[in-house]
This record gives sequence, structure tokens and C-alpha cells, in this order.
Amino acid sequence: MNGNFDELPPADPAAALRLIADQQVEAARQLSPNLLWYYWPWGLAWLVGFGLFFLRFGPDGRVFVELPTWLPLFTLLALLIAAGIVSGIVGGRTYGQVAGDSRRRGLWYGLAWGLGFSSVSAVLGRVSDQLPDDLAGLLWAGVTVGLTGALHMAGGAVWLDRNLFRLGVWISIINIAGLAAGPGWHALVISVLGGGGMLVAGVHFLLRDRRRGRDITAGLSAGHPGSAGGSPGSAA
Repeated sequence: MNGNFDELPPADPAAALRLIADQQVEAARQLSPNLLWYYWPWGLAWLVGFGLFFLRFGPDGRVFVELPTWLPLFTLLALLIAAGIVSGIVGGRTYGQVAGDSRRRGLWYGLAWGLGFSSVSAVLGRVSDQLPDDLAGLLWAGVTVGLTGALHMAGGAVWLDRNLFRLGVWISIINIAGLAAGPGWHALVISVLGGGGMLVAGVHFLLRDRRRGRDITAGLSAGHPGSAGGSPGSAA
């Protein structure tokens, strides 16, 4: 009778429920990416990068702020690369703990982003030199933002994630609206509604996840496991 009493379950039912709640919250934290670290890097990249495009290459050739012509594109690309690195680290830490189909989906989805943008960049690099600067900038922005929206919708379809799919729809809609408005306006639309929208979405999902964690803990601690929210998708 010299067993390890530390491994025995708690004798108090309330303590057992609290332990279950803590384990559920910790498992959810480890297996779910922190969406704040996903949306905010991309949102800041779009807000600042496309904002500089608008200030330097405004509608009808207007220049709101005298900036070097290379600065907006350089800043946008640098911020996008940084955002990609941050997202890759967050995704790697999350899906690195998952095996099977989910891990393969994450890997293939990441490869789709990399190869998709590499292919698009190769094509645009060949044709953009033949266009005026304002149209070349609109071509680059419109195609890359359109690809971003399509990949978000594809990700939402793969994981049946309504929020990711909705974000892809939103990006596609504002991209079409900005392209219809023309050079200069497109950068403003993507900066404010695209980048700003991602920043707001990041805060929204952070608060939502915290609220879910509190609901799970409160429901199980009160001795009513069913009050933790029902099916996983019911709180989406």
C-alpha cells in the first residue's frame, strides 16, 4: 500500500471539477492559436504599409507626404515578411502538438501561402515594369490582397472555420471596392478597412477566448458541466 497518493483523484467533487476545468482551459490554450498574434501583425502591416502608399501615391497623382518613392513598397514588404514569420511561429507552436490530418492540413496550407505568393510575385514582376507607376502599384496591391482573401476563404473551408471564411469574404469585398475606386483610393481602403479590421478582429477573438475560458471554469466549478457552453461550435 505504498502507492503514489499524488496520482490519486481528488476526494472532494468540487476539487475534481476545478481540476477538470483547469485541464480543459490549458488544453484549449495549447491547441488553439492566439489569434491576437495572428491578426495584429498582418493588421499593422496593412495599416502602415498601405497607409504609406496612400500618403505617397494618392488619388489622381496627389502626394500628401513627400516620401522616397521606394519607401512605401519597402516598408510594406518588410512588415509582411515580419508578419509571416510571427504567424509561422505561432502556427508551428500550435500544430506542432497535433498529429495526423490536422497537422498535414496546417503544413499544406502554409505551403500554399508561400508558393502562391512566390508565383504571383514572379508574374507581377515580369509585367509591372510595362505599366505606369500608379497602375503597377494598383496591380501588385489588388492581386496580392485578392490572393490573401482567397486563401483565407480556403482555410475557412478546410477547417470549417466561419470566422476565417468571413474574414476572407471581407478582404475580397473591400479589395473589389478599392479596385473600382482606382489608384490611391485602393490603398486607403485596404489600410483602414483591411488593416484596421484585422486589429479589431484580433481584440474581438482575444476577448471571446478569455470569456470562453472563464465560462468553462465557472460552469465546471459550479458543478454543472453542461453549462460550459454545449458543443464546441455553439459559441462561435
